[in-house]
Amino acid sequence: MSKKQKKNLIRILIAAVLMAVFLLIPAGGLLRLALFLIPYLIVGYDVLIKAAKGIRNLQPFDECFLMAFATIGAIVIAVTGDGDYIEAVAVMLFYQIGEWFQSYAVGKSRRNISDLMDIRPDYANIEQDGELAQVDPDEVEIGQTIVVQAGEKIPIDGIVTEGESTLNTGALTGESVPRSVKAGDEVISGCINNSGVLKIRTTREFGESTVSKILELVENASSLKSRSENFISRFARIYTPAVVFGALALAVLPPLVRILCGFDAMWGDWVYRALTFLIISCPCALVISIPLSFFAGIGGASREGVLVKGSDYLEQLAQTKTVVFDKTGTLTKGVFEVTAVHPDEVDENTLLHLAAHVEHYSKHPIGISLRQAYPDEHDGCAIEQVQEVAGKGVSAVVNGETIYVGNEKLMKLAGADITPCRHEHHHRGTVVHAAKGNEYLGHIVISDVIKPGSRQAVADLKKAGVRKTVMLTGDAHSAAEAVAKELQLDEFYSNLLPGDKVERLEELLAEKKGVVAFVGDGINDAPVLARADIGIAMGALGSDAAIEAADVVLMDDDPRKLAKAIKISRKCMRIVKENIWFSIGVKLVCLLLGALGIANMWLAIFADVGVMVIAVLNAVRALLVKNL
Repeated sequence: MSKKQKKNLIRILIAAVLMAVFLLIPAGGLLRLALFLIPYLIVGYDVLIKAAKGIRNLQPFDECFLMAFATIGAIVIAVTGDGDYIEAVAVMLFYQIGEWFQSYAVGKSRRNISDLMDIRPDYANIEQDGELAQVDPDEVEIGQTIVVQAGEKIPIDGIVTEGESTLNTGALTGESVPRSVKAGDEVISGCINNSGVLKIRTTREFGESTVSKILELVENASSLKSRSENFISRFARIYTPAVVFGALALAVLPPLVRILCGFDAMWGDWVYRALTFLIISCPCALVISIPLSFFAGIGGASREGVLVKGSDYLEQLAQTKTVVFDKTGTLTKGVFEVTAVHPDEVDENTLLHLAAHVEHYSKHPIGISLRQAYPDEHDGCAIEQVQEVAGKGVSAVVNGETIYVGNEKLMKLAGADITPCRHEHHHRGTVVHAAKGNEYLGHIVISDVIKPGSRQAVADLKKAGVRKTVMLTGDAHSAAEAVAKELQLDEFYSNLLPGDKVERLEELLAEKKGVVAFVGDGINDAPVLARADIGIAMGALGSDAAIEAADVVLMDDDPRKLAKAIKISRKCMRIVKENIWFSIGVKLVCLLLGALGIANMWLAIFADVGVMVIAVLNAVRALLVKNL
């Protein structure tokens, strides 16, 4: 609880106690007025000051003006003998109680988000004269070496030059599974070093690092308002002056009509009704709870590793009916791996052994994947006369024997008769053949592996109400078809250039069947991300392009987070609609009762403060997204 909140709570308690005490004192007349003015001014002086400033600035129509006008009017009525001072003090007291609850709820939401996003480093360690010195992260230059000890945050993006450890990425991704790092690995700011000491060569300045970009994104998320928020703002600007003039009409017109008809004017009764009408009409519940709902929704999403750039995108995400995926790096890992080994004249180990040695010096992704599949590649075998055959593969002399590793064209060049791959694996990958001289040894299938959570992600989207799932890829038809079939996607398009992807997306947008979201890796898909109704960057941990181009950023590599993001947005929008209908509904009923003289100040207090407190507490529920 902040100092301001504590101060306001003390004011409320003092005013409440004084009001209760003065109720027991049998005083009347001016003494009773003087007594009740004490708690009234203690609890309401700031409201009166704000109302006076609003009138002075020619912008009087806000809740402070309504409260001040209504309560002063109630005091005037009490002075004339037609009411009691307790009502005026109670209205101001309960209004401040409502404001305190609202302030506490907003503060709690901000603290939750601040605790979650507590990734801003306070310092960076650098070595000076053999000792560690703490400096401001802004002072560290690119290429400088920093030291991160166990339990400390990584302050700046860089590459590990010395040490091994595991990193806690929970504040960025919402996941608790640690990530192992060693020398040569890239690391990003905001992660916590769990164990050991890491030396890191920085690759960016602090202002351009991942932690700075994420914090900037979260801090600016509330600046882009949704249609619901804009509606409430416009509504309040029209509604507030309308009810003020409505209250004036209620106070003046009925008494004048009664006078013209020869009846008693009953000015006190109609003025009382008008003041009750004013209190009921205060739009606090709407004006406060709707932005708070979106703020809490964005905060709840951030806690799960989903960064939403503004409440407008949160609202669009809730209306998503078509999800379009990029393939590589989104539904698949984007890293080639050996998925099948089919030996012919030798065993699997020997086939991998020879292929890995031939590819010993290769920088091609296929060569790298072959070496990774055979962990004993550095076993001292003699590798000579390595020759790359353009468009065909690689040949080398391994322990005195010529080995060929490549496609069918290379096998034909070597004079080896191949055995075609008839297994289902080859549909999703590249088949690499191997031969010793003209003797065929077998083949290896290398594929871009589907992420473990991709199939579940598509199923979860269907359960969440997404009508169509589509994949766009530049891969060959057979590879795309295999992935689409395994993941049970509704449609897929293959052999697409970046411009072709935009054209296909345009066709989907033209169907006008709800919001179309595009999900990509945020690096090569910027044009499509920008063109979609809502662009979502998948697996964007540390990607500048993703944070810049996308409207929503999923901070880890798990596609299942997409369905979670949609569920969070829909819960938030459900809460927004609940608050709108509840607030307007209760007020309309109470306004009618007030105009008819059935409602009194106590019902007005509930219609204003009670509804506001209920709406605010309901809005805070948008933070609770863990079990969605």
